[in-house]
Amino acid sequence: MNTSKIIYTLFLVTLLSACAKQEKEPSNEMMETWKKEIADAEAAFAQMAKEEGMNKAFLAFAAEDAVLMRGNQLIEKKTGIAEYMKDQDSKGLAWSPEFVDVAKSGDLGYTYGYYTFSYEDQEGNPAEAKGVFHTVWKRQEDGSWKFVWD
Repeated sequence: MNTSKIIYTLFLVTLLSACAKQEKEPSNEMMETWKKEIADAEAAFAQMAKEEGMNKAFLAFAAEDAVLMRGNQLIEKKTGIAEYMKDQDSKGLAWSPEFVDVAKSGDLGYTYGYYTFSYEDQEGNPAEAKGVFHTVWKRQEDGSWKFVWD
């Protein structure tokens, strides 16, 4: 190999190395901050559902491209969620995450835990449905967290 080829090769390697995206691992403190942001968004979502009803809360915390899965049915986009939720003004849904995690990129996270839905049965008696929820959160351009999957 002649000298000009060696210099050219070294130049290309240096140039490509400089252009390569250097991903820095976030600190534990940053990861915990992001987890807290998601936990706070989840808590505000649950509080709004309790105080103002499911309809308002789901629309306030859904990203434009959010998807709900309800009984093997996908409800897609915020417009679909609005249609699905339009008559669901119940304030009987309560939940709290048992677990929160976030991607090292800081743009996606998820929560899961248990929910309780209190309602009146067909005879007007108090009833409850309990289950497990799983929510995927995505950081929005404005820095807020909105759910993209519930």
